[in-house]
Amino acid sequence: MAHLESILKMKILPSTLMQLRLNTTHAAAANALHKSSANSAEKFLTVSGKQYKHDSWTNVTPRIISHIGRNIYLKQNHPLWLIKERLIAFFHWKYQNRRSPSFAVIDNLSPVVTPEQNFDSILVPADHPSRQLSDSYYINKDHLLRAHTSAHQRDLLRSGLREFLAIGDVYRRDEIDATHFPVFHQIEGVRLRYAHELKDDPEFRAIESPPGEQTLTKQASHTQEAVDLMTKDLQDCLEGAIRSLFGQKAEIRWNDSYFPFTHPSWEMEVKYGNEWLELLGCGIMQQQLLNSVGITDQIGWAFGIGLERLAMRLYEIPDIRLFWSTDSGFLSQFQVDNIRRQVKYKPVSVYPQCINDVSFWLPDGFERNDFFELVRDCGGDLVEQVKVIDEFTNKKTGRKSLCFRIVYRHMEKTLTKEEANAMHAVIEKAAVDKLGVEIR
Repeated sequence: MAHLESILKMKILPSTLMQLRLNTTHAAAANALHKSSANSAEKFLTVSGKQYKHDSWTNVTPRIISHIGRNIYLKQNHPLWLIKERLIAFFHWKYQNRRSPSFAVIDNLSPVVTPEQNFDSILVPADHPSRQLSDSYYINKDHLLRAHTSAHQRDLLRSGLREFLAIGDVYRRDEIDATHFPVFHQIEGVRLRYAHELKDDPEFRAIESPPGEQTLTKQASHTQEAVDLMTKDLQDCLEGAIRSLFGQKAEIRWNDSYFPFTHPSWEMEVKYGNEWLELLGCGIMQQQLLNSVGITDQIGWAFGIGLERLAMRLYEIPDIRLFWSTDSGFLSQFQVDNIRRQVKYKPVSVYPQCINDVSFWLPDGFERNDFFELVRDCGGDLVEQVKVIDEFTNKKTGRKSLCFRIVYRHMEKTLTKEEANAMHAVIEKAAVDKLGVEIR
């Protein structure tokens, strides 16, 4: 859900334009990222021990696949593990069921899902940009790496769970900088309530039958009083969870938002230093989603939080790549005997940046995320940031060019200019060979 906080606020394109973009992106991504997979030995892709057949939708790279199964959020005393455990502890404290925790914790689900699970099951429109090859990692047309833990929401509800936390690694194609990485981690929470659990009144109803009218503050299937009670429970819960991390005096505010799977919907911000930091998205679950699994007599709420976003702020970790470090100088700082102990990251060492620019003419169908993925594939964790610093259009020919600035920095040693230049040359050649650009 946290992933969709940003992608679902994008403007939805008309179906015809979207189909044109899907076709263009589809062809460009397939040609760009998989020319090297043409030999017969690479017709099948192995993910978590299972083979999947390549097709024209395949755009996931070996580098991305290498992160599957590392499960850094499950490794004791890793900073993401600490955040996860603190949130779980809060929910188990707040919601008790006959002296035992009522929230089930599911943290071992495979990240390989179907487009139906990732999109359709949570009501993402058929023509939404998040379905494009430029945004998501497809294994093939029928399978992709989940873009959010919400991909499992319907299946977990169908299994009979009414209160649960789903935690795992999620994957999205994105820009490259100190706060973005193609693999990150989310915790998603869901809670369902019957009418009698909200109010001790035999006349009280949570579900409208027949449905009324949808308004800005409720769905057609819900009574306003039930929504108000669920909203209070949701926001009280999340404010308590965040204050358990940032302190009881933390300033919090709520902003109205939009997600296709909740209504009404909100985003929470917490004041950190002198700025407001967006932390999570949440809302009252669409009754259509619950009805699809036969739950017609309950109302629910859901939220999603990115673990890296919390950990970077709470522990003052400056670069998202550090979460994947196996350096003992980093990991030893989080070896604590109490998960609530305050930890402030201290840099093991600071190494200088190397900066190179590359400018090229764009071919038809060029997608920036294809270039970002190529840079990740060639440069790996040596690449700290990639950003566009100039755009140019030739008035006579109409040709367009972009200039990208690539910042290189090794996390564990000084990277020489010669090493950075060699890596830059590899990236330039790969861009020409795989993306069809023309270096200026």
